[in-house]
Amino acid sequence: MGYSVLVGLAVSFLLFLYVRFPYFVQDFIFVVRTLNVGRLVSQFGRRAPCYTILERFEDAARSHPEKRFIVFEGERYSYRDADRISNRVANALREHAHLHSGQIVALFHGNAPQYVWTWLALAKLGCTVALLNTNIRSRSLLHCCDCCCATALITDADLAPAVAEVLPSLRERGVSVFLLSDGCETEGIVNLSSAVSAASEEAPPLSLRRDISIQSPALYIYTSGTTGLPKAAVISHHRLWLMSFLQRLSGVSSRDIIYIYLPLYHSAGFLAGLSGAIERGITVVLRRKFSASRFWDDCREHEVTVIQYIGEIMRYLCNTPKRDSDRDHSVRLALGNGIRADTWEEFLRRYGNVHICECYGATEGNIGFVNYIGKIGSIGRVSAIHKMLIPFAFIKFDPETEEPVRDSAGLCVEVAPGETGLLVAKINKIAPFSGYNKNPVQTEKKKLKNVFQKGDLYFNTGDLILADRDGFLYFQDRIGDTFRWKGENVATTEVSEILLMLNSIEEANVYGVKVPGHEGRVGMAALKLTDGMEFDGAATYEHVKNLLPAYARPRFIRIQDDLDVTGTFKQVKGQLVQEGFDPNVIQNKLFFLDESMQTFVPMTEQIYSSIVNRQMRL
Repeated sequence: MGYSVLVGLAVSFLLFLYVRFPYFVQDFIFVVRTLNVGRLVSQFGRRAPCYTILERFEDAARSHPEKRFIVFEGERYSYRDADRISNRVANALREHAHLHSGQIVALFHGNAPQYVWTWLALAKLGCTVALLNTNIRSRSLLHCCDCCCATALITDADLAPAVAEVLPSLRERGVSVFLLSDGCETEGIVNLSSAVSAASEEAPPLSLRRDISIQSPALYIYTSGTTGLPKAAVISHHRLWLMSFLQRLSGVSSRDIIYIYLPLYHSAGFLAGLSGAIERGITVVLRRKFSASRFWDDCREHEVTVIQYIGEIMRYLCNTPKRDSDRDHSVRLALGNGIRADTWEEFLRRYGNVHICECYGATEGNIGFVNYIGKIGSIGRVSAIHKMLIPFAFIKFDPETEEPVRDSAGLCVEVAPGETGLLVAKINKIAPFSGYNKNPVQTEKKKLKNVFQKGDLYFNTGDLILADRDGFLYFQDRIGDTFRWKGENVATTEVSEILLMLNSIEEANVYGVKVPGHEGRVGMAALKLTDGMEFDGAATYEHVKNLLPAYARPRFIRIQDDLDVTGTFKQVKGQLVQEGFDPNVIQNKLFFLDESMQTFVPMTEQIYSSIVNRQMRL
């Protein structure tokens, strides 16, 4: 057989692979990276004591001590600087606060280098750290200390007044409070800044961490509490490693520089961001909080190559005034979750060839996906190796009962390809579910039993997802957000996206509310209008009539100056659902979809009474 024939066959074979398996190369690379991550985590777990992300930091401080680690507000700290400062903090806390191995310490602190030093110091002492949301106050603050069983709390100068408000209650619980900030004195809070300055830079003894295993709790990270008080998700060292490897899986190298503005109390900022940067040994440009106006200037100034995003961040960036310098930056990779397809497209058009790596996962969950292909709108991609290691499925779900659909044998039913289903993942040694600390009821609620055979156990993600025939996944809605009206399922995300197509609407939060005499829940939307725009009832009616089926059209509209979100930009629905559409309760402007007039009309007490007295049927 001639050389040219062999070349022709080889080219034909490669062409066949490309046509039949267009993502073969990317899939192969991702599978190799995934298997390597599994190998490393297994290897780290077998070491005694366990090799943790702290040990990875200490290795980085030894191998490249002068490399920049943290850049913050004009200050620059090398890996060696961070190691020495955290040693001083650790020794001061050990000597003056009497913190010890196994103790649980709550960290209530804003984004700053001191946050990083304090966490490293506590890890060096063998403590488990609870990362508290800086927005919580009063009852929620006490609740978060209670459910993680904290015996000490470390705060900063800005948050000291909030801690002082509940200091007597903290003392009753046996919680000591410490401050590490210069020039801040709050009665009842022990300031250790002088002790830190005078402390030794010698590393605390390794023996303090000798009892730590790969399954030991490393952190407590709280759910955002969109529907109630936050829950403390247990993050083991195993889980911490898996989340830290997200940057490696996404192609981040040791030469990259990452920009972190997301709150460090959240899994995205801390696990995927900070600990992932430590795993890669890279530089972190840290900011106190997100600023759309400063975002690209920061990226240019510090030659940032990797950015994180979450929720509405990308839309905020796309809504800033256009500049000639929009494409003048070094960013090559955006890593995060929650970007809408239209925003994704607009971001690429405006800011250039940035690879957007959309990911899916929950802080406490046992499964995650990565859209390493960059397919617009997809939250991830299914791989055979993934399903082999962590069996998962998309099952039929009834939003009316908020329960999975089961067959005559009492087992769950998988949806067909291309249909939306509830994502569940099998709980096993590779994919454990640690649950919520001191909250067995909520922990059990996330477990689904007898899914495909009697006695099996799955993690219920609470997410409705569509898997297409090419293996790409698309987020549809959350359980509790999806509601049933007129015998049909309504996806709130779909309705929100339709409403946002109107230039007059800047933000939309869609939810279902109960109506007396009606089954299910009827659609309602809280809207924030674009600056300078008024609500046009007739135009909005025409828009939803043309693009939404009758059952999905919101019957009530509520206009607000701002929509409530959590610290990580998740929309809060609980209070809105509770207030419903009662004009006596709601002070905002309310509108009702009047079919006879083909417009949204102002909501009156007369209309409200007609609806609740069942004189008017929707």
